[in-house]
Amino acid sequence: MEQYDSRVDAYIGKSADFAQPILKHLRQLVHSVSPLLTETMKWGFPFFDYNGSVCQMAAFKEHMGFGFWKQSQLNDPGKLIKPEDGTAGSFGKIMSLSDLPSDEILVDFIKQAMLLNEPANKKPAVKKETAPKAPIEMPTDFSDRLAHNPQAQAAYEKFSPSHKREYMEWIVDAKSDATRLKRLDTAIEWIAEGKSRHWKYQTP
Repeated sequence: MEQYDSRVDAYIGKSADFAQPILKHLRQLVHSVSPLLTETMKWGFPFFDYNGSVCQMAAFKEHMGFGFWKQSQLNDPGKLIKPEDGTAGSFGKIMSLSDLPSDEILVDFIKQAMLLNEPANKKPAVKKETAPKAPIEMPTDFSDRLAHNPQAQAAYEKFSPSHKREYMEWIVDAKSDATRLKRLDTAIEWIAEGKSRHWKYQTP
């Protein structure tokens, strides 16, 4: 895999004007950490790899995201990393460079993430036996949203039962109406693109 990927250049070039300087800055910053970090495209977004995924960036119409594949394992004394909320990043919605931690902090996170991907530090997968989950009823608002989006409806019908359940659980588990509405919007967007609920964490 090459250090630079022309597909990332094309992605940046097609991104919204506000996002382009942020994407360029993050790209340069990642590569400044180590020449061993390489670029690729996964699920239509730029990823930076070293023995597996290290971090990724994604640009949307009005915001962008920058995140770490193993964010839960990073040492974050400043509590800067936010819980995953559908923004495809570790720091919430980014609309300017000021929305990101300092370069010094980001470099530290990148170095940590690379270290986690060292073969000696990779944790072996542990299979756990789990009891069968109780059936879950299709949320009415979710069903209505799918019905009004034929592309999403068609993609959803092709999902496996487990992938369907992941979306239903995510929506049902929302703690507030605002969170539920946000998750509904995100779910329809991802489903229409054929993405499972945990698409960011699956190996392409």
